[in-house]
Amino acid sequence: MPGRDQELGSYYVGVDVGTGSVRAALVDQRGILLAFADQPINQWEPQFNHHEQSSEDIWVACCIVTKKVVQGIDLNQIRGLGFDATCSLVVLDKQFHPLPVNHEGDSHRNIIMWLDHRAVNQVHRINETKHSVLQYVGGVMSVEMQAPKLLWLKENLRETCWDKAGHFFDLPDFLSWKATGVTARSLCSLVCKWTYSAEKGWDDSFWKMVGLEDLVADNYSKIGNQVLPPGTSLGNGLTPEAAKDLGLPAGIAVAASLIDAHAGGLGVIGADVRGHGLACEGQPVTSRLAIICGTSSCHMGISKNPIFVPGVWGPYFSAMVPGFWLNEGGQSVTGKLIDHMVQGHAAFPELQAKATARCQSIYAYLNSHLDLIKKTQPVGFLTVDLHVWPDFHGNRSPLADLTLKGMVTGLKLSQDLDDLAILYLATVQAIAFGTRLIIEAMESAGHSISTLFLCGGLGKNPLFVQMHADITGGNGKNEQSWESCVS
Repeated sequence: MPGRDQELGSYYVGVDVGTGSVRAALVDQRGILLAFADQPINQWEPQFNHHEQSSEDIWVACCIVTKKVVQGIDLNQIRGLGFDATCSLVVLDKQFHPLPVNHEGDSHRNIIMWLDHRAVNQVHRINETKHSVLQYVGGVMSVEMQAPKLLWLKENLRETCWDKAGHFFDLPDFLSWKATGVTARSLCSLVCKWTYSAEKGWDDSFWKMVGLEDLVADNYSKIGNQVLPPGTSLGNGLTPEAAKDLGLPAGIAVAASLIDAHAGGLGVIGADVRGHGLACEGQPVTSRLAIICGTSSCHMGISKNPIFVPGVWGPYFSAMVPGFWLNEGGQSVTGKLIDHMVQGHAAFPELQAKATARCQSIYAYLNSHLDLIKKTQPVGFLTVDLHVWPDFHGNRSPLADLTLKGMVTGLKLSQDLDDLAILYLATVQAIAFGTRLIIEAMESAGHSISTLFLCGGLGKNPLFVQMHADITGGNGKNEQSWESCVS
């Protein structure tokens, strides 16, 4: 930005690893964004429901974007570096080299992505145990968590992966290790995706019951026996090797990481709303629901005491906001579903051409097209005869049923641009209705939610935000209106 090299004081670098790209931001001591860069990352889908990435590829992308955002500043004024990332599973051997998570034996592909559903059989068996740790994940463990993926590796890649493995990292913890050489895990990752308890630690009986007793035998060294709160300064900071890779001075403080959705949740749950004339000003942070809308949607609500919500993950203590319990609802691959519905339609090439001619994104064009065809009626009424059930990748919350499939009802023979726009609208509405069901489940269990805060890529889409405001506008009991804020 103009004049940013004259800015005095301290700088901080944040690196965010999403599903399809890595982003970096440079901010000053006031939290003002000074620079931003992004870099796409590779994904592999060797077979249906198997989704893989490369930790080496992701680290290279982290280095590229970090070097870009720090250009033109005094590097000695950088005071800290933090990582967040998707809760994908990284597998390394005892010498910290990548191991294959695939039948092809390709060790470059050493990450089982968060959205991978290969471990369906394993998660069914884990849930059949009815172990007490499951009450902290909404009563039913998701196939997207780490225990079923570990069990799949043990049962399917014993010789090429499991027996050689020395370290299983959540991706955020891999990045902090790569930067500092410290293998300590973040409380955020282990509590939310690995069944760790902030109060009691690991439960030996769970791992033995599900057939992963070998992780207990070595005192959990492969999955983490040093656990730190998010934001804790790690070791001696950035190692010389990592500093060279990132283009930063060695020794810069590096924070214990967060899962990407939880980083977004922390940012908006704690947002300062004073002076904007919002009804939520002066209300407790426990009345806020953060919806992180990217490739998936995550619904983050906090409470002073534990609240158990069937089909909603948690309660997790201090996993996002220190001293508060976290419940996390979710809708798997919502952003990807919208892309799937739009890009698979016969009118998509026409949409691309017209959006390009107007120098618009396809979604900006669709939003304007909906305004054009709605005439005098509210845009939401365009879908009176068309409805979508959005669980194309199973239902994460509140039904917690990975076997559910998607559905569209009300189709007709025409496939023009109007039909595409209305299908897009129906899909967005279905996602918003899913959010309403999650809110109702959380409220029924004891949460009191008055404000929705949206952030992430879909939070920039006015139609997505408006449909959430419209459809979550009453809980069916007291007709309370939500106030939707966009971060």
